[in-house]
Order: sequence, then structure tokens, then C-alpha cells
Amino acid sequence: MTSTPSVHHSSQSGAGHYGIVVAVDGSPASRAAAEWAARDAALRHLPLAIVHVQPSEDIGPWLDLPITDDYLADLDRQAAKVVADTREVVTAALADHRPVRVEQRVLSGPKMPALIDMSKDAEMMVVGCRGLGGLQGMLLGSTSSALAHHAHCPVAIVHEEEPVLYRNDAPVAVGIDGSPASELATAIAFDEASRRGVGLLAIHTWMNSGDFYVDVPREDLAQQADEELAQRLAGWCERYPDVKVRRIVGQDNPAHHLVEESRHAQLLIVGSHGRGGFAGLLLGSVSWTVAQAARIPVIVARRS
Repeated sequence: MTSTPSVHHSSQSGAGHYGIVVAVDGSPASRAAAEWAARDAALRHLPLAIVHVQPSEDIGPWLDLPITDDYLADLDRQAAKVVADTREVVTAALADHRPVRVEQRVLSGPKMPALIDMSKDAEMMVVGCRGLGGLQGMLLGSTSSALAHHAHCPVAIVHEEEPVLYRNDAPVAVGIDGSPASELATAIAFDEASRRGVGLLAIHTWMNSGDFYVDVPREDLAQQADEELAQRLAGWCERYPDVKVRRIVGQDNPAHHLVEESRHAQLLIVGSHGRGGFAGLLLGSVSWTVAQAARIPVIVARRS
């Protein structure tokens, strides 16, 4: 029997004093991210921090333009509106949930370093797929991309730019390949499924490796993959007996298989990089593709 790894993903205090942090900018995707973050904070008994980062006075010399008091006052007004509007979204999302301690912070300075620094003390960062500055053709904006690559904790990317359609009975899905990042993804997936009271889709995919499997019947490969997947899940199933697990194995492009099999899930969790990734890559090709292509919220399992 495979033992359950010791992986932190809980509501216990001490690991991330910010709890769940949602980065907002007033965009539709940002509002959807705030709604999802509020509900997840309630499920996990965590505080929620609403964070907006605005340009600082230091931007003036870089633009070779004078920064007027009126301009700074306008930035403050915009920031206050973004935070107030987000607070309304959060309040509505929590109407049928347990109370959540919510704080709001407006930071000044470069956005990416500020958010990445906050991730050191967060349980999870949540961001919309594309903010106000995002190009229409880009599926992931610069903020979601930077966090997915560099955050020090798991990152949830919420893709819907309309209010999220919550299918409360839909399962949680997770991609599993045996890598350390995949183990963290599995821990998060079982925890999320248990708290939501839904089942779990455990998805494993292998690709055709040239002539290596040429004499092995596909059915034998599938059976072997399913047995290995069952062994990897055994410890987790003992720890979470309330979570009904459906194992899915197949030979396909991993990213394509994950996106297709999770179409009817409510949440998909992937490791930051998998067994085939290079050690120097901060986000693997499968995770990156899934984060862009999936149309449901995706958690990229990261840690410092």
C-alpha cells in the first residue's frame, strides 16, 4: 500500500497568514475570481484578502511625465472603487456560506513583485485569467501567467469572464503522473473534493514513446497504468474515505486528455511541472497548456 505523503494543504493557522489572496483589477475575470475565492475560503475556513495593486509615484520618471496630485487622487479613487465593488461580489457570494474574515489591501508599486511576495505568506493565490490590460487574443494575462510561474503557493486561475456557473455536484479533477508536484496536486484535490462533498476524477495519461511499447497490447498498458494509479491513490483514499474516486487512464496527449476528461468537472488541479519536465522550468508544458485551455477554474499546485 502506498503511504500518504505529508503535504500541507489545510485550514490550520500558521502556514499562510493571509489565507486566500485574490488579486483584483475590476475586470470581469477579476470579479469571477473574487466570487470563486470567497466560496473556497468559506469551504476551507480561511480568511480572504482582497488585493489591488496600483502604480506608484515612481512611474513618473520612467514615463518622463510629471505625476500630478490629481493623477494620484484619481488612482486612489479607482482603487477604492475596485475594492468596494469586489467587496460587494464577495458579500453576495458568501450569502449562503459560513462567515469569512475579509480584509482588503491596496498596494502601490510593480504588480508582479508585490503579488509574488504576498504569495510567500498565502495558502493560495487566486486570479482571473485575463485582466483589464489583457489582449483579447491572449487566454492568460500577464498577472495570471506570472503567478502560475513564480508564486510560492498554489495558484487558482478562474477562466470564466461571466459569473461562474457553480455545479455543486460536479466532481473535482486532478492530473496525476507520479511527480512531486503531482503529489501536491493530489493532496489539494482530495481536500477540495472532500470539502465540496463531491467525487474525484483521477486522470493519468501516457504518450506513445516510439517503439518502446510496440509489442505491448494497449489493453495491457492500460491495465498496468490503472494498477499503478490505484497504488498511488491508496493512501489518499484511506485518508479521505468520503471521497468517491473514479480512475481514468489513457494514451493521449496529456494536456488534451486532462482538458477533455475534466469538461464536466467544477475544478481541475495540476502540478506545476510533471515527471517529464526539466528541473529549471517553473511551469511545465502540460500545466501551461491546461491552464490556458481549460474553461473551468484550474489550480496550479506550487510551493516554495
